[in-house]
Amino acid sequence: MRLAVAAALLLAAAPASALPLHQFAGLALSPDGARVATVESDVEANAPATPHGHIVIRSAATGAVLDSFDPCPACAYSGLTFASDGRLVFLAREGGAARLMLAAGKIPETLATIDGIAEDPLFSPDGKRIALLVTLGARKERGATQAGVRQVGEIGQQNDEQRIAIVPAAGGAVTPVSPPDRYVYEYDWTPDGRGFVATGALGNGDNNWWVAELDAIDAATGAVRRIAAPPMQIDFPRVSPDGRSVAFIGGLMSDFGSVGGDVYVVPFAGGVPRDITPAYRGSFTSLVWGPAGLAGSALAGDRAAIVPLDPARAPGAPVWSAPASIAAGEARFARSASGAVVAMVSQDYEHGPAIFAGPPAAARKISRDNDGWAPLVTARSLSWRSGPYTVQGWLLAPRGAATGTKAPMITAVHGGPAAANAPGFVWEGANADLIRAGYYLFYPNPRGSYGQGEAFTSANRRDFGGGDLRDILAGIDAAERAAPIDDARLGLMGGSYGGFMAMWANTRTNRFKAIVSGAGLSDWISYYGTNGIDQWMIPFFGKSAYDDPEAYWRVSAIRFIHQARTPTFIYVGERDIEVPPTQSVEYWHALREMNVPASLVIYPGEGHRIRAPENTIDVRRRTIAWFDRWLGRR
Repeated sequence: MRLAVAAALLLAAAPASALPLHQFAGLALSPDGARVATVESDVEANAPATPHGHIVIRSAATGAVLDSFDPCPACAYSGLTFASDGRLVFLAREGGAARLMLAAGKIPETLATIDGIAEDPLFSPDGKRIALLVTLGARKERGATQAGVRQVGEIGQQNDEQRIAIVPAAGGAVTPVSPPDRYVYEYDWTPDGRGFVATGALGNGDNNWWVAELDAIDAATGAVRRIAAPPMQIDFPRVSPDGRSVAFIGGLMSDFGSVGGDVYVVPFAGGVPRDITPAYRGSFTSLVWGPAGLAGSALAGDRAAIVPLDPARAPGAPVWSAPASIAAGEARFARSASGAVVAMVSQDYEHGPAIFAGPPAAARKISRDNDGWAPLVTARSLSWRSGPYTVQGWLLAPRGAATGTKAPMITAVHGGPAAANAPGFVWEGANADLIRAGYYLFYPNPRGSYGQGEAFTSANRRDFGGGDLRDILAGIDAAERAAPIDDARLGLMGGSYGGFMAMWANTRTNRFKAIVSGAGLSDWISYYGTNGIDQWMIPFFGKSAYDDPEAYWRVSAIRFIHQARTPTFIYVGERDIEVPPTQSVEYWHALREMNVPASLVIYPGEGHRIRAPENTIDVRRRTIAWFDRWLGRR
């Protein structure tokens, strides 16, 4: 009881004297490179509701605010997109409908209304039409991490359909173009404006991204022509300015939206894709292709980078690079038509989000909204050897931590597994709570992660919880050599794949004294038959659980549950379709049978990510209380 009260007081008092954190989303850059548009909001720590944003237009040269508007106080804004002549459109979402709006004069005007979900508006090359992705009459939010529809009645008979639609730039009817049986994930206009290239798949959109193909879609008839069906996950289709080639990112990816891989080019007419970045020591995360050529963002080791690309040559040296995370609207960076200006939102563990803009080699910070925030942590990048690999990770220490006193440390394993721990400003959330309580934090990027090329990302194929767990344990050794870590007070936490690793590690080692697992997988056999995204496992396991059950069973924590000893707090969303709550129930039940202390919370109405502010705060309270209980503070 005392520990729970202490944790609640810590959360309530944490950033009470601090400024709100200013957030930037959906960044877009005007084609002439003169203006930056973003959705901006002030976020209070522990806020009881998601903050409402407004659209801000700034000078890309100085950061000065040129305009600001908020035409719908109850709406959420997204999809900021400039036309070649500088017009700006955006989406305003309220409830189950979205409006496509044009920023014209003091009062933006509505061009079209969509009954359902709308995403990713793009002007046609001639500026006369606007394409966008629409899900008419959507039954759930877009993406498998969102809460699923209730599984009642005859299931599997109805799927949401995300289609390319077209609206006249002057306003008018929303006309779906792509076929209704094909879920379109991403798209790009062809330079002649006659059609699109798109990644898409038949059937359930949540489940079939892993088998999506690259198609050409006619804008007038909706006819689909296959360009390529590569044996990998594909993302970011982009057409060359001459219309002859299509570039995309291909690789081993485990979640839609978590992009990493090599860059491939294929003729628009069709053919075999060609890898133009083979053996690149990094993972490409987004692409742009325009008059200034092809370029990509990449994660290379501990640095985000902007890399020029030429289909006929090896990748160029980065024109910009920093140990930070970067983001924009359509890609991770925006670029002017001439290529002379880039813009992005950048942050790291010690510095809050800020807009950077300018020449690619000299982009500088142009927003100062978060300069009043002092860092909570001192962050350092670590590298260590594990088997044949040099592995990277991040060690975060409380700012001003005493050097002579050993402290507890929590290791946080990222989801995926194809993903990476990348820098993000520490100010609220479980990481900030733990830092304020005196814990060190360790964020490893073991084999299977992005950042070191496709061979490294593929190195845990058919080896979940094997080499990657050895990498993590070796990384903890490296952290203990680098900082005053108390090896007797180590904790482990993770969500999704990280939740699996937390459950699994409990059966493989007694090194951790407390574990927190969010949306974890405990039994790969039962998981295969009950989750809504079973296609993602085939590239990793090679076959289905029905064709090769031993491959799934040998990495199931339930198989070795008699070896679990570590107290574990488990949480999951009630309507999680990526990792159904039954996986957490099964694990919790087994720990209780083994007399291992365990706590399970299932959050009502939540999906794969816990989103409701009251629930995220509750997870944080329980997490810190759990670690305090079993690791203790000294």
